[in-house]
Order: sequence, then C-alpha cells, then structure tokens
Amino acid sequence: MLSLHNGALNVPKILQEWYEEEAVSNYGAYIPFVGTVRSEDGIEGLSFDIYEPILESWFASWQKKAKEKGAIIKMAHSRGDVMLHESSYIAAVFSPKRRVALEFIDEFVEDFKASAPIWKYDLKNGKRIYAKERSTAIKGSGILGEKQ
Repeated sequence: MLSLHNGALNVPKILQEWYEEEAVSNYGAYIPFVGTVRSEDGIEGLSFDIYEPILESWFASWQKKAKEKGAIIKMAHSRGDVMLHESSYIAAVFSPKRRVALEFIDEFVEDFKASAPIWKYDLKNGKRIYAKERSTAIKGSGILGEKQ
C-alpha cells in the first residue's frame, strides 16, 4: 500500500490505520519507520516533488520482494511543504518473523533514499530551493536525475 498526502503526514492516524488493517493478519512483527524534518542549515521545512508513475513501479517491486518473504510493506509520503518537526515519510513492514521485518525495513528505507523519484527542496526565507547537495540522482534516470 502506497499513499501520497499533501503536506505533513498525520503519523498517529496512519500508523493506527495500518495496525488496524493488519491486526488479524497473524503477523508477529510490525516495524514502522517515521522520517521527520529536522532543523539544519536554517531551513524552515522541506518541500517535495514526486514523479508518481516511477514511484508506483518502484514500490510495486518492493511489494513483490516483501511477498516472497511472507511480509507486506506500506508507505506514505508527503507532496509539497512539510515544516520542521513534522513527518514527510512513513514506512512499515508486517512480517510473520521479526528478523525478516527488521532486515527488510532497513533495506527498504536505504533503497528509498537512493532510488525513489522524489525531489527535495529546502524552505528558506519563504523560498523553495532545490537541495541538490543532499539529493541522489536516480540510476538510469537521465534528465530526471539532473532536475534543477
């Protein structure tokens, strides 16, 4: 399950919904990861652009990997502006065994940072500035990896 939201994520609501959706699925482990915008370099927040077709394809490949391990993965991400100390990213793995969930959430979050087609901008002094120095070009993306 992949969900995109305008603005900051409502972490308690999303995590509760996911928990309730899987409460009777007989998973022994539920491992969430919550990404929060932290204060650095004088930013007021972050802003995100998403190329949804590639994100959906990328996420589908991870759902397939999870299914092969008897697990499921869920993800929520923000579009647009997210201010300091708000959440822009949540991922969770549900698995019969904790080791599968612990390893899978780590692999998923690391690949998300390296491969997801999401562009990050700093919000400073009311301006949106591309965070090129903290961005990773998407492998094989051509011009999409070079967005200015």
